This record gives sequence, C-alpha cells and structure tokens, in this order.
Amino acid sequence: MVAVVTSSGDDDYKGLSNNTNDNWIKDKGLRRLNIGIALMYASAAANGFDGSLMNGLLALPEFSKNLGDVNANILGLIIAGISLGGTPSFIPASYFADHFGRKASIGIGSLIMVCAAITQAATHGRWAFLGTRLMMGIGLAFAQTAAPPLTTEIAHPRHRGVVTAIFQAIWHWGAIVSAAVTFGTLHVYSSWSWRVPCLLQALFPAIQLVGLTIVPESPRWLVSKGRNEEALQVLARYHANGDADDSLVQFEFNEISEAIEIEKFLNSKTGWLSFISTKGARRRLAICILVGFMIQWAGNGIVSYYLAPILKTVGVTDPNQQAGINLGLQVWNAICAAGGALAAEKYGRRPLWLISTVLMLIFFVIVTALSATFAEKQIKAAGSAVVAFLFLFFGSYDIAYTPLSIAYPVEILPFHLRAKGLSLNLTVVFATGFFNQYVNPIALEAIAWKFYFVYIGCLFSFIFIIYFLFPETKGRTLEEIALVFDGAEAATDAHYNLQAVNGGKNMFPLKPEAEQVA
Repeated sequence: MVAVVTSSGDDDYKGLSNNTNDNWIKDKGLRRLNIGIALMYASAAANGFDGSLMNGLLALPEFSKNLGDVNANILGLIIAGISLGGTPSFIPASYFADHFGRKASIGIGSLIMVCAAITQAATHGRWAFLGTRLMMGIGLAFAQTAAPPLTTEIAHPRHRGVVTAIFQAIWHWGAIVSAAVTFGTLHVYSSWSWRVPCLLQALFPAIQLVGLTIVPESPRWLVSKGRNEEALQVLARYHANGDADDSLVQFEFNEISEAIEIEKFLNSKTGWLSFISTKGARRRLAICILVGFMIQWAGNGIVSYYLAPILKTVGVTDPNQQAGINLGLQVWNAICAAGGALAAEKYGRRPLWLISTVLMLIFFVIVTALSATFAEKQIKAAGSAVVAFLFLFFGSYDIAYTPLSIAYPVEILPFHLRAKGLSLNLTVVFATGFFNQYVNPIALEAIAWKFYFVYIGCLFSFIFIIYFLFPETKGRTLEEIALVFDGAEAATDAHYNLQAVNGGKNMFPLKPEAEQVA
C-alpha cells in the first residue's frame, strides 16, 4: 500500500508518495524500525531507574545499615555520584559518537552500565557504592549522548516529532520499575533488599544492547562520512520497504546530503567555535544551556531525589507510606509525560513550555505555603495537602519539561552540532543536578521549607526566557527546522523543488543566489 506522507504543522512534504502502510504496525520496514527505536529508549529508562532508586533505597533500613552513620554532606555526594561521573564524560562522548557512530557510543555506554550494576550489587560500604555510581554515570553519558540523536535521525518523517518527544518520557517507566522493586524488597530483612534493586540497573542497558542489533546507523552520520550509498539504502529499507526510488526517500536523501554540505559551507569554523559563528547558532547554544539548567532548577530536583526527607518534614514517616507515595508518583508522572509527548506535536512546543511553567509556579507556591503552615503550626491537614499538590506540580512539569528536555535541543541542532550540543545540554543537566543534589540536603536540614523560595524565583524567570527565546518547531523535518534559526541561507535545493511540486506554495523565503551551494 502506498501512503501519502502527512504530519501536523507545515506538512511541507505531504504531496510525496511513500511506499509504506498508513498503519506502521502493518508495515514490515516501519515495524522493525519502530521496535528498534523503542528499545533505544532504554537509556532514558536507565536514567529514570536511578532517579527513583535513591528514593527507594533511602527508605530501606538495610541500605541505611550499609551506608553507616552518614552526615548530609556525604549523603549528598553519594546521591550525586552519577552526576559526578557523567558531567565530565558527556563532551568526550560526543566526539566518540561523531567519529565512530551513534551505535558504537551507545554500545560502549551500555556495557559500562551493565558492569557497574553488577559490581554495585556486590559492594559493601559507602565509598564502594559511590565508586560504582561514578562508573554508572560514565556509561550513561556515552549512551545518553548518542541514543536521542540516533532515534530522531532514523525515525520516519511522519513519526519523528512523537518519537523524539517520547524518548525522555520513558524516564518514568524506569522510575516505576525501580519504585516497584524497592517497595517489594522493603520487607526483605537482609542486604538483598538493596542489592537486588542495584543489580536490576543492568536490565535497561541490556535491553539497549539488544536494540542495537535491530536499528540501523544514522543515515545523516553515514552521509557526513561520505558513505552516501549506505545512507540511501538505510532510508530505502526502513522508510520505503527497500524502494530507493521512492519519492519521499529521494527527498530525504537529497535534503540530508545538501543540508550537510550547506552546514559545512556556512560554518567555516569547526568544532565548538561553530556555536558562535552565526546568530542562529548562538541562539541554539543559549537554548541548550538554558534547557539543561531549567529542567533541574524548576523545583523538581528537590523532590525527585529527596522525597523521603520531604515527606518526613510534613509528617509522613512510615516507610510503607513513603514507598507507596513514591510508586504512585512515578505512575502519575509516566501518564502525564506520555500525554505531553503526544501533545507537543499536536499543539506545539511553545504553548506546552509556557503552560507547564506557569502551572508549576502556581503549585510550588502553594506547596511552600502549606509546608510553612505545617512546620509552624503542625496542622496535619496541611501536611497531607502538600502530597496532593506535589502530584499536581509534577503533572505540570511532565507535560513539557520531561518530553521536551531532550527532544527540543536535539531537533533544533543541525547535524554537525547535534551530538556536541546535546552533550553540552546534558553536561549542564548533570552539573546543575550535582550541585542540586549536593546542596539540597544541606539546605533542607538548615532552613527546611524556606529553601523553596529559590525555586519560585527560578520558575518566574523561566516564563520570560521561554517567551522571548524559544521558537516553535512543530511539523517540520530536522533540516527544515534550520530555516527557523538560519533563514533562507539554510534552505536546500530539495526544499525549493518540493515547493514547485506543491504548486509554487511559498514555503521558504527566497535564497540569495550568492549563498547557494553548488
């Protein structure tokens, strides 16, 4: 069955025929591709597993025995171990992914994580545990730097927006597994109560290794290495069931090839200097850095890693109650993040960013007020209300900050900056996360709920940053998004040929003749 390619938004390639079934499940090429992409999401799930793991472990009496009598400084260092290992590893990982390929970087990272999980489950004592968390962070950096670019670069055009947004939304499914496992081992009265959850950190990296046997290498990476024929065959096999002459495949191949040549032409500076070479590149750089900061300093970090201590401050001290709330919160997060991922392609990125931030600000102010009421007057109802509003706060966070935290930086970056830009974004995420995780327990111990005012100030400033800096990108191919930042000079001949096919519709601004690439 020949489908006509459609997507929301501009639908610039809707007139092109494509040798695929409208229902991807019934299409051999798309079915294999999308299953492989789903397995690549395992790096996000692995990251989520850790995010909930420390909440669960801190509620286990046997884990507390393993750590011994630790003060807030050491506890913060242990919790931040993955951030400490990952922060200096992202940028080297981007060079590795650009030179050796996306799949190689994912494979190395996944193997490191498997080894770290097995070793961690066999350790004893706080410092050995910290060492394996550092190792886990390094592996996660290599996998997480390459997996999002790979999934978005191999996805079919009509699926790309959703595929990219869903990636980070899978974070919560890893968190659900972690919360469920630690809840289940709560009544195991031996060291296996915490060793089993630690060992299961190997599950998602192992799934990703299986996925690498299914997915192809990025056709954009292949073109960048001069392997154009291989790139064309990848596009043909997975986007048109082997038809290399398919109209959509030919458009994609020409668009990718020309866009990479234009990137080389427009960016005479190489490497990191390309980020400051043009106005569009500088705007992308600012967004990558700001998104990395925003997703950690929206107030979520203080709850994600310190849920148990926060619950204690509002009167919820029973470990069973804490574990149950943690599990329920992760299920709620997963549902909201999935909804946000689907809404991003339907309603656009900017509306979700703005709505999410405004709602978080409102709910976090309420959480602060209720926490203060409980702390000052010991009103139990106020403490219970904090839990309810934390759920509302996280639901607001999930509709944009979870799905777009990876999707937005990945899609706005051109190929030659994609791995480096994402690695910079993730470096900021882990660096601010490390600071957050290390400082939060000290601040909570010292000033309790008053520390929340820092995050209220951050959320207020984020509204203005999003409004003035973040452009809309929905409904465009990766190469077409360059037009939003770089204007006419980023348009390829494939774009103008498509304009002619669509009856001369003025989809792209006129390209200055002097800037065309032969």
